[in-house]
Amino acid sequence: MGIHVVKAGDTLFEIAKKYRREIAEIRALNGLPSGDEIVPGLALYIPASKVENRIYKVKQGDFLGEIAARFDVKIPAILKANPGLKPDVLKIGQLLKIPTRYKLRLKTLSFSFPATGGEVFSALEKSAEQLTYLAIVAYSFTKEGYVYVIGDDSSMIAKSKQLGVMPLLMIRNFLNDEFSPELAGGVLDNTEYRQRLVRSIMSYVAEKGYAGVSMDIEFVPPASRANYVLLLRELKKALGRLVLQVNVHAKTEDLPNNRIVGGHDYKGIGKIADITAVMTIDYGYPTGPPNPISPIWWMKDVLDYAVSKIPARKIMTALPLYSYDWEVPSNKTAASSVLRAQNRAIEEKSDIHFDLKAASPWYQYWPKKKQHDVWYEDIRSITAKYQLMDEYEIAGTTFWRLGLEFPQNDAYIKQNILVLKS
Repeated sequence: MGIHVVKAGDTLFEIAKKYRREIAEIRALNGLPSGDEIVPGLALYIPASKVENRIYKVKQGDFLGEIAARFDVKIPAILKANPGLKPDVLKIGQLLKIPTRYKLRLKTLSFSFPATGGEVFSALEKSAEQLTYLAIVAYSFTKEGYVYVIGDDSSMIAKSKQLGVMPLLMIRNFLNDEFSPELAGGVLDNTEYRQRLVRSIMSYVAEKGYAGVSMDIEFVPPASRANYVLLLRELKKALGRLVLQVNVHAKTEDLPNNRIVGGHDYKGIGKIADITAVMTIDYGYPTGPPNPISPIWWMKDVLDYAVSKIPARKIMTALPLYSYDWEVPSNKTAASSVLRAQNRAIEEKSDIHFDLKAASPWYQYWPKKKQHDVWYEDIRSITAKYQLMDEYEIAGTTFWRLGLEFPQNDAYIKQNILVLKS
């Protein structure tokens, strides 16, 4: 695959010449600013003409001929891609690179607040071919279980359908601009309110013509854990063939009494939901110490636990289209798009580093002599994440959120992924 990591002394002219590409094409693929400035450590995506190698994890009973047939590739090609591989001695859990023409097949979901046009619509038009679902973040509920809408979602629903993207009604336990455990628990633990919430959700689904529901009930009180599963069971029964997608906090073990993750019972939720999206984001979080947002080692640990409780083909992971910029030592944090973080490094002439364990880029800069640490994603980090999705054979990924620019991700999907539309 064409990933070029800039070294000291590199120029765009020399890089373009090396890969036989136009400078304008490299600039567009990577969202580079006008001009010729680049910095050491910057990862540039220059797609090859073929699909990136797929990743396959060897299972019990596998043999190389069967794997080759599955991917429509010859055994010698697999051996060439995996130097030292002994075809008669495959080990369970061994990872193989598969040089196939078949793209990775995934479902994708992005989130968006309601809009009636402008930049959000432009972003949706640009991304439509790369999206299966759009979860429209426009609903919450009262303490008695009555759903209400925040903003006009009608235009977004119509636009999504026009572009072939399935709109999902996203509901959150949002109160006074934050997630409310008390709101969630109060409704979940009252049979009348819980059943009213289901009826109220279904009323809006029918009225607005949604293709399903995206549940984002966060910080569910541990004591309400079983009742949340009960709510989902009642909601899925009412939805029938419509989609039920549930977002859950990332965790690597069951912590039923933990106030953050304890209310999400992976096994119970996984049995009911069509899609369970594990929020493998914000490992590094606002106001906390600077850290990678979605380190690959953590994502892998989370998936190890998730697939032990939920069928892999019902799991989505999460990819951040944003970056965090921490002011040190106060840890005051600002968020921006991945593209903005990349180009700020160029503007500040900051060398970019790559944490190999986390598979995440980062850099520092010093405005007004104040240290800032920035963690973000790039073509190297997302390649590792898509390969992990391939390895675990999960359903796909979510993106937070529509409108945050990440041209390398767009280009990678176009080249290497077949986005499923149903």
